[in-house]
Order: sequence, then C-alpha cells, then structure tokens
Amino acid sequence: MLFIKCDELKPGMRLAKPIYSKKGVLLYDRASVLKDAQSIENIKSFGLIGLFILEPAEPVPPMTQDDLDFERFQTVMYNEIMEELEKIRNKRKQERFPHICAQIIKNYGNLRKKINFQQSLRSEDDYLYKHSLNAAILAAMITHQMNVPLSEQNEAVSAAVIHDIGKLTLPPEMQSGQKTTRQEREMIDSHELKGYEIIDEAFSFQPNIKRSCNQARKVLLDYYNDEPIQTMKMFTAAKVLVVAGYFDRQTSVRLEDQPTSEIVVIREMMKRSDVFDPKVVKGLIDSINILNPGLSVELNSGEKALVINTNEFDFLRPTVLSFSDNTIIDLSDRRAYGNLEIVDIMKTMDNRYVMDTAKMKALGINIDEPDYV
Repeated sequence: MLFIKCDELKPGMRLAKPIYSKKGVLLYDRASVLKDAQSIENIKSFGLIGLFILEPAEPVPPMTQDDLDFERFQTVMYNEIMEELEKIRNKRKQERFPHICAQIIKNYGNLRKKINFQQSLRSEDDYLYKHSLNAAILAAMITHQMNVPLSEQNEAVSAAVIHDIGKLTLPPEMQSGQKTTRQEREMIDSHELKGYEIIDEAFSFQPNIKRSCNQARKVLLDYYNDEPIQTMKMFTAAKVLVVAGYFDRQTSVRLEDQPTSEIVVIREMMKRSDVFDPKVVKGLIDSINILNPGLSVELNSGEKALVINTNEFDFLRPTVLSFSDNTIIDLSDRRAYGNLEIVDIMKTMDNRYVMDTAKMKALGINIDEPDYV
C-alpha cells in the first residue's frame, strides 16, 4: 500500500480505502479504479491531501463493518466540526454544537466493545478539526467506561471539541507541530488563552467547559515544559481531555512526522500518574484495540513476533508467536518470561495489520477472527 498525493494520481490506480462525501455518501469504494483524468479531477475537488493506493498485485486489505462505519463517521463529523468551529469563532454563539456532541455520544459513548481506533491522515490545514473530533470520540468512550453521569460525559465531549479553538488563529504549521520549542509553546498558549474568551461567551451557561479546558491546558503545559505539575481538584472532563487529547496528538498520522505507536504512548502515560489519571488511562485501554491477534510486535529481546491471543487482565502481556523459531510465548507467564515484554508495534502504512487466519488455524492456533466485510 502506498500513499499518493492527489497531484501524482494516475489512471489505473486502485483505491485502498473508501471515499465518502461530506454527508457520508459512498463516492468511491475500496478497490475502485481511477479510470481517467476526470475521475482524478473529481477526487482533487474533495480537498484531500492524497489517497492510499493499492500496489499492482496487492489484495484489498480486510476491514470490518465497524471499521467502515468509523471512517464514514469521521468524514461526516470532521466537516460538521470544521463548519461549527468557524461559526463559533465568528459569531460567538453555538448553532449545531449540541447536535454534534450528541451524535458523538450516541455513536461512541455507549459501546459494549472495543473498537479499532483508526487515524486518518492529516494536513496542516485540517489537523485541528480532526484532532478535536478524535479527542471527542475518545472522551465519549472513556467516560462510558468510567461510568460517569451523562452530564459529565457531555462536558468531556464538549470540551474536547472546543478546546483548541484559539489555535485556529495560529499559522497552520504551528497548529499541527509535534515538536515545539518553549518559545513556540508560549506563543501557542497565548492563542489558547484568547480562545477561552470565545468559549466563555459561546458557553456562558456551561462554565465547566471553559474551566475543564483551562485545567487540562495547565497540566499539559507543565508536562511539556518539564515543570512540577500543579495540584488542583480537576473536573472529570479535564482529566479525560488530558488523556484523550495527548493520546490522539501523539498517535496522529501526518505527512511530516512519524506517529508514535499506541503502546508507547500508553506506557508513557502509565508512568506519569501525576499527569495522566490512572482511571482515565484504564478507560482508554478498555475502549480501543491495542494488541489484538494479527498484530506484529517487537520484543525487548530484539525478536519480532505475532500476537495470537489477547490478555484481558493485562493487555501488555498477550500470547505471541516468535517469527524466528515459531515458538509460542505466553507473556502472562511471568515465571517463564518475567523480563520479556513488548516494546513497540510494527504496523502497515495506514496503521492496519493483516493476518492469514486460515494458516494460523491450520497450525492448531486458536484465534479470534474479526467479521471482515
């Protein structure tokens, strides 16, 4: 699978992922062939950076219906959030904001299972809108796992959607910057603070939203500057925003930066309980698939292995199959493999993985097989 910028698309190329309209209508399905120059011009008009393209002999990667629904939902809500944030910034009042938050909670705030949290590719121009959406989806799932009241869940989702509105006045390259200097962080922080004036006016009847955004901002700013974390009685929404916002920012997929893998980010958060509330981090772990069967991983011994069974009690210690000698290693058996652990994930370009389940079953290895479309 290759990522091809829109200006470099050519007739005959096959799409690896579906393309939806702003309203969620399927425009091009997976494996669709770009037949001619007109097809390419149509795609360019959608405002995409580029597309994931299948290589000539590459089969269509498997996706579950949940995966397809997630991509469609992201497309629709990204456009709604972009339009709504611009209206709030210009008019200082909400229009469709309650509806947007309600849709996020309806679709992802009541799930009884984990999801594959797929990151879509971001540019400097659309980064903040996609970040706000993903942070809100994560906030909805985390608060559901934490079993908080609906009012607090709505505060967390609302704060996630609106928290970066002040950054929209920054140059695009600073909105999405992963590595920033202290001076740049001070500039970004000043824009965030100005954004709170907008939040204060547009959400005057919901003061906890602004307070939650501000509490989360202070904690993360101290964390980035390696300063003592200020102790305060934080709102649940603020604690959730710290975890959801940081996780999405670190794992986001961008042209200019390599994303950090989910497992590395979660390990980092688990080590800093003063910054990332352990209950919120657990809510995140219980919401998304991280080390599922079919995922290739690297062990601290330098070996590469394939996850074949998850560990519901400790997701960091699943059962894996070593690539070097086909040995099955149950990492939950600390007596046998106490010092052996997973250090990182090896993924394909679009953050998905593929496993030959039929071959695994033929080897007598029981695995959970997703319901692929």
